[in-house]
Amino acid sequence: MKPRKHVFVCTQGRPPGHPRSSCAGSGGAAVAQTFWDELARRQAYGRIAVTACACLGPCDGGPHVLVYPDGVMYQRVQPGDVAEIFDRHLEFDEPVERLLAPAAAWG
Repeated sequence: MKPRKHVFVCTQGRPPGHPRSSCAGSGGAAVAQTFWDELARRQAYGRIAVTACACLGPCDGGPHVLVYPDGVMYQRVQPGDVAEIFDRHLEFDEPVERLLAPAAAWG
């Protein structure tokens, strides 16, 4: 079954002392795990796919989450935000405005 939405969660890390921040250093792995937990809780398999991935582009403001096919990028996502993203965006196509990455994040 083709998923309706595909969520990519950046878990890219950088070595200690690197001048750029990273999504891993901001909690990207915990965000990815929370998406997988929420996916299981809702039994949304088949409708929604969740993939941990490497860098999505921006590094400041992580962890970043990208939702396709919508092309919506979120920044500073924390585990406590995941249920709201499911409730509003993944289920009802209403992006969570307070978490949207600015247009400049796309490069």
